Amino acid sequence: MSKPIDRKWTYSGRELESMSFAINYHRWILDIFRPFLGKRIVEVGAGSGSFSELILETRPQSLDSIEPSSNMYPLLAEHLQAIDSNHIAHAYQGTLIENVESIRTAGAPDSIIYVNVLEHIEDDARELAAMNSLLRPGGHALIFVPAMSWLMGSMDRQLGHFRRYTTSDLPDKCRNAGFKIRLCSYFDLLGIVPWWVKYCLLHSSTMEPSAVRFYDRYVVPFSRSFEGVIGHPIGKNVILVAEKAEDRSATVPEAH
Repeated sequence: MSKPIDRKWTYSGRELESMSFAINYHRWILDIFRPFLGKRIVEVGAGSGSFSELILETRPQSLDSIEPSSNMYPLLAEHLQAIDSNHIAHAYQGTLIENVESIRTAGAPDSIIYVNVLEHIEDDARELAAMNSLLRPGGHALIFVPAMSWLMGSMDRQLGHFRRYTTSDLPDKCRNAGFKIRLCSYFDLLGIVPWWVKYCLLHSSTMEPSAVRFYDRYVVPFSRSFEGVIGHPIGKNVILVAEKAEDRSATVPEAH
């Protein structure tokens, strides 16, 4: 395991703990990503490693999981050590940009995964450019983010979200960073109303594990089948796959 960067920032919420129960939800996301998933994978904002565990089930050659918070990083490192019998996973503390050179030294990845992470990054254009600089030519950025600015509610603000995206603005930002879009659609249509009621109308500040378990067990399987029939006209999230269009400069642009 890599040595952690000395940083003071900690994650103080309980939402990652709650979302660790969303197994069907995360498998749905991963199954959409799967046709584009390579063998050398980087996951950014890995939290305690619940999605990392699913990635390892795809049997990659390597998995580099990055987590910036000082309190979640030890949980991630411990979790990976417990589940990684083949010793192919490594935990890094910090951001992608802080770890670009370390990861590149081990070999450029062919897949970089962001699940509910990009909305936390103020300069998302710089982050997308960093993704492009690190990926191998033909590699994929696999991105899952919250959708629709009118769904910005109390939980978004509590989690420190800078924005919610649409199927227009996220692809445009990816193209500006040198990607071509392979897939982009809305996701989780049935989640719109519960989210709007709880976090926009009632301004709740909690995400209860019991509610996540219920939604994951009973709603997600139906929602997945439903969207498979009617398509994705709108949704609580956007899911996108972008391919590195060419071998751009390996230099990460300076922040403005």
